[in-house]
Amino acid sequence: MCGIIGVTGIADASRVAYLGLYSLQHRGQESSGIVAVDGEGAARSHRGMGLVSDVFDEKVLGELPGDVAIGHTRYSTAGTSVLANAQPMLARYREGPLALAHNGNLTNAVQLRSDLVTKGSIFQSSSDSEVLVHLIARSEAREPEDQLLDALERVEGAYSLVITIGRTLYAIVDPRGFRPLVLGRLGRGWVVASETCALDIAGATLVRHLEPGDFVRIHGEDVDDLPKLPARPHRRCVFELVYFSRPDSTVFHRSVDAARRALGRELAREHPAPGADCVFSVPDSSNAMALGFSEESRIKLEHALIRNHYVGRTFIHPAQAGRMAKVKIKFNPVREVLEGKKVVVVDDSIVRGTTSKALVQLIRHAGAAEVHFRVASPPITGPCYYGIDTPTKGELIASSHDVTEIRDHLGVDSLGYLSLDGMLRAAGGDPADFCHACFSGAYPTEIPGDDMAGARHAAPLLTTAV
Repeated sequence: MCGIIGVTGIADASRVAYLGLYSLQHRGQESSGIVAVDGEGAARSHRGMGLVSDVFDEKVLGELPGDVAIGHTRYSTAGTSVLANAQPMLARYREGPLALAHNGNLTNAVQLRSDLVTKGSIFQSSSDSEVLVHLIARSEAREPEDQLLDALERVEGAYSLVITIGRTLYAIVDPRGFRPLVLGRLGRGWVVASETCALDIAGATLVRHLEPGDFVRIHGEDVDDLPKLPARPHRRCVFELVYFSRPDSTVFHRSVDAARRALGRELAREHPAPGADCVFSVPDSSNAMALGFSEESRIKLEHALIRNHYVGRTFIHPAQAGRMAKVKIKFNPVREVLEGKKVVVVDDSIVRGTTSKALVQLIRHAGAAEVHFRVASPPITGPCYYGIDTPTKGELIASSHDVTEIRDHLGVDSLGYLSLDGMLRAAGGDPADFCHACFSGAYPTEIPGDDMAGARHAAPLLTTAV
């Protein structure tokens, strides 16, 4: 998962992009970057590994002048965690400097890359996003918009894109609409971002949510809706509402906070915990779910786990060893709340089971008499090919263990998962609009073979930045 932002028509656009990236770091913490374009059409880039605050300071931002900028914050789902794969990508192009920031995964990237290499393309990264750059460059169409369309006609999978060609900004969402993208107004300029929280921090006003297949061109103050990409059935990623997006964002026209409260209420109806003394969340993404559970069940809500906010999100940590180590320093139980109590723990999901097991041990050691674990989504049984870091079934505990076995593995007194129907009801809207393949196995595109998983961990051809 990644966070992207595009800014145009605003002086010091790189600083606005920087603010937006700060609010999108929950979507990726491995690397970040900004490309800025000045009034003469010259593009400048800065990218680095680590948090936004590690990569950018006042001196760096001062070296990125211009009223057009795009930014990206990343965690790797295709390609390794190295500087060569940091975005935005920047290339010299016949229509002017081309910069691209991508959120999602291209499911046919391996095949396309192989074909491009056979035809002489030289890649500088192992990221699937670079495939798009080569496809655009190889287009024989005359206009930039047609060159982009030529490239997008060949790719499959999930892509929300911000692209600059010269001083023109493009925002594009794939026809199924897997990943969110919103458009906001800031003064006489425009901001495009993965989530509305990035508009908020920049002081921009939400104008619209970009819909599946939208293709928007922004030049100066003008926003043009170009012909939409060929229609496909909508498949919004339901996990955006369950876990990834920030609760203060509106995603797919839905309040994330409201959706998560509804998930908690559904969970309490499906898996009550009579006799429990209190309910609490695994902070922070399940806070609203625990609140909904408490409201529906009338079990007292407590703050029994305190999160250290100076530690990143464990789910998106690239190394399993790092994820395990971080659990113990990320959370600390409140013994006075837990000691001798029958408690309900609400979490948004169980992916690998390592974090949940360690948490249960912490809660037990703090004196809880009973631990009842409730999960506000169904068991994750399959990998995601559209931008979530679950490349193999072997990493997913629910792919090889039933609920009873997972309960015993976690060491809890009871375990309840929200049903698929319950999750989709809570998400709101038409259930058919959502992608839930990781829970149900109903993949909306052709599933890539093992070569896709291998490509996610392949070494880049070059280790220098683009």
